Amino acid sequence: MSNLLWKSLVVSPAVLGATLLVSTTAIAAPNTTTEVSPAKQAGVAEVAQQPELLAQTTIDQVNRYSNEGNQNNSQSQVTSVSQFSDVQPTDWAFQALQSLVERYGCIAGYPNATYRGNRALTRYEFAAGLNACLDRVNELIATATADLVTKQDLATLQRLQEEFSAELATLRGRVDSLEARTAELEANQFSTTTKLVGEAIFAVTDVFGGNTGDNNNTVFQDRVRLDLQTSFTGRDVLHTRLAAGNATAFTQFDNAGGAINTAEGTQTFEIGSTGNNAVRIDRLTYEVPVGPANVYLAASGGRHSQYAAVNNPYFFDNTDGGNGALSTFASESPIYRIGGGAGIALNLPLGKGGGLLGNSSITAGYLASQANDPALSSGLTNGDYAALGQLNFSVGDRLALAATYVHGYSAGGFLFDSGSTTDGNIVPVGTGQANTLLGAGSSNSYGVSAAFRPSEKLSISGFVSYHDVSGFGANDDYEAWSYGLGVALPDFGKKGNVLGIFAGAEPYSFNRPGFVGNDIPYHFEGFYKYRVSDNISVTPGVIWLTSPGQSSANDDAIIGTLRTTFTF
Repeated sequence: MSNLLWKSLVVSPAVLGATLLVSTTAIAAPNTTTEVSPAKQAGVAEVAQQPELLAQTTIDQVNRYSNEGNQNNSQSQVTSVSQFSDVQPTDWAFQALQSLVERYGCIAGYPNATYRGNRALTRYEFAAGLNACLDRVNELIATATADLVTKQDLATLQRLQEEFSAELATLRGRVDSLEARTAELEANQFSTTTKLVGEAIFAVTDVFGGNTGDNNNTVFQDRVRLDLQTSFTGRDVLHTRLAAGNATAFTQFDNAGGAINTAEGTQTFEIGSTGNNAVRIDRLTYEVPVGPANVYLAASGGRHSQYAAVNNPYFFDNTDGGNGALSTFASESPIYRIGGGAGIALNLPLGKGGGLLGNSSITAGYLASQANDPALSSGLTNGDYAALGQLNFSVGDRLALAATYVHGYSAGGFLFDSGSTTDGNIVPVGTGQANTLLGAGSSNSYGVSAAFRPSEKLSISGFVSYHDVSGFGANDDYEAWSYGLGVALPDFGKKGNVLGIFAGAEPYSFNRPGFVGNDIPYHFEGFYKYRVSDNISVTPGVIWLTSPGQSSANDDAIIGTLRTTFTF
C-alpha cells in the first residue's frame, strides 16, 4: 500500500476517513441519483451521478495527494493546538489535544484550522485518526526517538488497535481498492490537458404553405460536433472541432412554381452541413489572455460571434447548434455573419472599475475566408475578408449594449456567408435581394444590439443592422436593413427550460435592378426548449415567414421543427 496515501491520513485523518467512506459508497453504486442544490439555483434539481465525474474527482484527489509530498504545506499543517480556531485553553480537552498535536503530530484537524470537537465522531473517523497515530509512533520508534513514546501510550494504542481492528482493516481495504481504480483510470484517461465536449442533434422538420409546402417533404436530419478543448495553462483554450451532418435547408417556391433565391428560415443545425455525414475539422481556434487583453486566433472556421459579444441570451448558442433559437436569424444579428475563416481578434477592457469606462470594452477582429490560398487574388490580405470593431458597455448584470462596425470585401457571392460558402455550406440568413453580390464589392455595415434582464425569469434582447454595399460594376450598389426583437422566459415550467418568442425582418433590400419584390420579409418564431436531463433537451418550435423573397404575392411559409439535442 502506498505510503503516500497513508501519509495523507496524518494531514487530515478525520476528513480522509469520511472521504473514503463516501467514495467507496459512490464507487459501489455509480449510477444512483443524488440531489444537488447549487448556491445560484433557486430550486433543487435531481441529477444522475455520472461515472466520468467520479473518475475525474478521483484523479483530482490523487493528484492533490501526490503533490503534498513535493510542496511546502506549512500553511495547512497544524503544528500547535493554539492554531485551532475553535479550541480554547479553558476547554477540558485542551491538554489531550496539545499532547496529540505537538508531541506526536498525528491529529491535524480540518484544512480550515478547526477541530470541530462539538460534534459526534464516527467509528471510521476515529479509526482513521488512530491509524495516523500508529503510523506516527512507528516513525518515532524507527528514527530512534522512542523515548518520546511512553509505555502508557503504547498500551492505550494497543487496546485501541484491537478494539478497532475491523474498522482499520476496512479502511485499508478501501484505500487498496481506491488505488487500484485510480491506477486504471490514470492508465485509460483521455488526456490530462484536453476534455471532449460533444453535441448531437436529431431534427424532424417540415415546411407548409402554397407551392413551398407542396414541393418539400418531411425530413429527419442530424448534425454532430466533437470539440476537443485543450488548455495548456488553465487560462487558455484550443478548440479543435470535428463536425459531420446531412442537413439541407428547404427550397422555397413562388406562386409560379419557381424557386425563390432566399435564405429565409435557415435553421441553426443546417449550418456546417458536410453533406452525407462526412467528417471534417470545422473549427480550429485558440484563445489566450495576454496582459489585460484576451486574444483570439483562428486557423480555420473562425466566426465573429466566437469572440464578440452578441447580446442575445437564450437565443444565441455559441456552437450555432441545438441550445438556442431554431433559426440562424433569431440566433444572432446578421452583421456577425459577414465574413469568417482565419485571422485574429482581441478584447480589451477600458478603464479599471468605477466611472463610465469601467464597465466597457473594445473588440477588434479580422477574418479572411481565403487565408490558406496563395493565389494573387486570395491569401490573408488580398482575398475575401471582414474586419470588425465593436464597443461594449454593460450596467451590472442586467443591461448590455454594443455598437458594431464591419468592413468587408468579397470577390463575389453572398454578403452573409460566414466566410464558409466556399466549402459548400448553406447561406445562413437573408433574402436574395440583400444577400446576392453581382460581382466584387466592399461593404460597410453598422449595427447596435442590446440585452436587458429585468428579472431572473425574463430576458429581452434585440438588434438593428444597416449594410451599405458598394459594387465595382454598374448598378451593383445597394443598401440592406435588418432588425429583430426577442423575449425569453428562462426556467419556464422547469429549471433549465426556455420559452422564446422572436420577431423581426430578415435582411432585405429595395429597388435592386434585376430583382423582383419590395416587401419587408417578416420573420416570427416561437420555441420551447424542454430540458429532459442535464444532457438531453427537446425543442419543438415554429417559424412563420411572411412575403418570402420580399413578395407579398408569394404564400407565407410555416416551418415546424422538433429538435432533440444531446450534449456530452
